[in-house]
Amino acid sequence: MSNQVEETSPKKAKKDKQSEKEIALQHELETLQIELEESKDKYLRLFAEFDNFKKRSVKERFELMKTAAQETLTALLPVLDDFDRAKKSAESGNEAFSEGVQLVYQKLNSILEHKGLRSMESTGVDFDPEWHEAITDIPAPSEDMKGKVIDTVEKGYVLNDKIIRYAKVVVAK
Repeated sequence: MSNQVEETSPKKAKKDKQSEKEIALQHELETLQIELEESKDKYLRLFAEFDNFKKRSVKERFELMKTAAQETLTALLPVLDDFDRAKKSAESGNEAFSEGVQLVYQKLNSILEHKGLRSMESTGVDFDPEWHEAITDIPAPSEDMKGKVIDTVEKGYVLNDKIIRYAKVVVAK
């Protein structure tokens, strides 16, 4: 009998050691699975945050490109105004408006239009403070002209549907 006791003890001790190892391995496995889940969660959140950042950056870049030329175009507006005045002067007087100046005017105007700039038509329309800046008002020549723009002193301009300069106008009172 003593043989049996001696045989069971080492087997039992061996089983106890295996059982302890299995428990330790099971615990380590659970710990690693929890860490893996946390890492996956962090990864997904970081990926979503980065994706949102990319979308926001693309949108901001697109908006910047749309209005990047605004400062340059605003600086060119007085040149366009001078061309308008010279053209009016030449047309009202009997002077011939040179073809070269006419071509330069058309070229400059077409380039600016291609870049998204367009002028506002103001004369004869109802005064709208969202689009016009009233410089002065004069008595209306007729009842139906009250509240309308009589004359445009300086054209207004829109760049890609954004007003970059309001039209300076004379309004009938």
